[in-house]
Amino acid sequence: MEKIPFSKYDSRKMEDLHWETQQWKSDLQFVHDEVMFIEQLLQSYVFEPNTPNLFERLQDYLARLETFKDERTRLLAALARHENELGGMWECKDSDCNGGYHKSHDDLRTTVNGLTKKFSILKSEIFNYARGILKKRKA
Repeated sequence: MEKIPFSKYDSRKMEDLHWETQQWKSDLQFVHDEVMFIEQLLQSYVFEPNTPNLFERLQDYLARLETFKDERTRLLAALARHENELGGMWECKDSDCNGGYHKSHDDLRTTVNGLTKKFSILKSEIFNYARGILKKRKA
């Protein structure tokens, strides 16, 4: 099989993949900050204490956030491995080298999008619930 050197297009494409990976990491860091805030909110004393099933509901949300954090941690590890593979791609002169990498990148895109959507749904559910049971400020 003939070796085909990287073209400028291939190099640019690799830069785009690297940039997208960096964006995912940034987005996941922002989500981490949101999770930390939501956990503090759920563990605070700002909710009406006489709300039926309050403790159970808050514990359910906290458990779901913990599961999400575990998934996020695994995804960040996969992104780190993916970035390392990308580093090896820069040195590859064979056009066949990047075939699997692009599939892996597409799979990660699907996973990142799925996880962020899952978090958005959970966050919306928590906020909708919390809005109705926050203590009212006394005038």
